[in-house]
Amino acid sequence: MSAPGALRPTGNHQPATDRRPKRRSLATWVQRGGLSSVLFALPVLIIFGVFSWWPIVRSIIMSFQKTNLIGTPTWVGWKNFEFVLTDPDLPKAILNTLYFALLALVFGYPLPLVTAVLISSVRRRKGLFSVLAYLPVVVPPVVAVLLWKFFYDGAPGGVFNTILGYVGLGPYAWLSDQDLAMPSLVLEATWAAAGGTVIIYLAALLSVPDELYDAAEVDGAGIWRRVWHVSMPQLRGVLLITFILQIIGTVQVFLEPYLFTGGGPAGATLTILLMIYDYAFGRSLGGNYGAATALSVLLATFLAILSLVYFKLTSGWSKS
Repeated sequence: MSAPGALRPTGNHQPATDRRPKRRSLATWVQRGGLSSVLFALPVLIIFGVFSWWPIVRSIIMSFQKTNLIGTPTWVGWKNFEFVLTDPDLPKAILNTLYFALLALVFGYPLPLVTAVLISSVRRRKGLFSVLAYLPVVVPPVVAVLLWKFFYDGAPGGVFNTILGYVGLGPYAWLSDQDLAMPSLVLEATWAAAGGTVIIYLAALLSVPDELYDAAEVDGAGIWRRVWHVSMPQLRGVLLITFILQIIGTVQVFLEPYLFTGGGPAGATLTILLMIYDYAFGRSLGGNYGAATALSVLLATFLAILSLVYFKLTSGWSKS
């Protein structure tokens, strides 16, 4: 006799089953296509490792060596980093790089967005305006810099000085003036790179449903209110990505200061990448490749930490 209140087993009672995931055997993994997937991905992994990851590893190793890429390298430990961090030109290069990045963000970040919004708002010939916006990207970077260097001629007969002379301004020594040299570089870099970002924004704007714009227009919203309340929320994720990409790109500026001014006048356009190039090819006949790679590693580490912190801080905002 069972005790009062005791539960009696029912006829359909089944014993508890083990819900732990079953381990896959190697044969099962192969039968399900695991081996073929690895074989298909192997060439890509090898190419990516040889041409992408191995140079990074090799650079980290070289940052602890003294080498001219010809003779036998000598292990020097942290001396390359000490040399770089005590270089009197480093603070100036850091400030100039941050100044370039700040100017590029102030002028170069909103310009592609405004251009994309205006192009998407026109009723006709969007393709023509898109081509015109992207055209500077098609011009080879070196050709674009040399072309703008001709425009920046400081003589009264220079292109920009001639145009400004019609309104009673100038002439200006664009690339020879310490105060104007960096803004001049930013102006050219913005013109050359904005077209790619414009295309990205236009592609993102195409995904915004037309019904949202129609509803906002029915409610009496003007173009700027439609942009702010309809377009901008839809572009939030894209704006976050382009913002960090622009920071990374502008901090690594090299072509403009190298071809325009060579770091002058009086070091006003000396940047971190220009210092890296100077270490490797400019300061000595053999080249201080250890110091160059050490500064490269420091810059890469800074950008990696900055990116991680940025994505951590904006992850919630981008999803809201």
